[in-house]
Amino acid sequence: MQPRSQKRDLGHPRKLAAWWNGEMTTDTQAVTVREFEAGDEDAFRRLNEEWIVRYFRLEEKDHEVFANPQEKIIDRGGRIFFAVHGGEPIGVCALVIIGPDEFEVAKMGVTAAAQGLGAGRKVLERCIAAAREMGAKRLYVVTNHVLTAAIHLYETVGFQHLPKEKVTPSPYERADVFMEMWL
Repeated sequence: MQPRSQKRDLGHPRKLAAWWNGEMTTDTQAVTVREFEAGDEDAFRRLNEEWIVRYFRLEEKDHEVFANPQEKIIDRGGRIFFAVHGGEPIGVCALVIIGPDEFEVAKMGVTAAAQGLGAGRKVLERCIAAAREMGAKRLYVVTNHVLTAAIHLYETVGFQHLPKEKVTPSPYERADVFMEMWL
């Protein structure tokens, strides 16, 4: 039996199965985060399309951003980060500039096969740290009530739900949960 301090966190069924099959280390150390690089456009699109089409439908705004994330996000002052495991992007999160000292945390998703590895938390925390480094005062999130795991993650890192009177209209039909975090 391992000492308590060395016990592995295998509580998530996917973690347990992957560990049993020798497909992963038993902690989140194997997940790293890196910034968007030339050639990442397909991974950005693929990771986001996976969760969007699982729960919703792709909207015109999605297609615009996926067609050129460099122009639509990065060239306008935003940033995109990837969670990487085994050399492959498994998660993504973007910071989209929406005003002076304000960013939207957007296009965040983790491929279904890698959920439970802590990739979502790592990539979100890197986005928050980057926003602070860039002098942001406020972060904004637009999501949907069916994405309960994402909403819980946002809450655990400090996002608060906005009352309807403080909500900025979203170009996405699926948007019905609005949150913010003051930095």
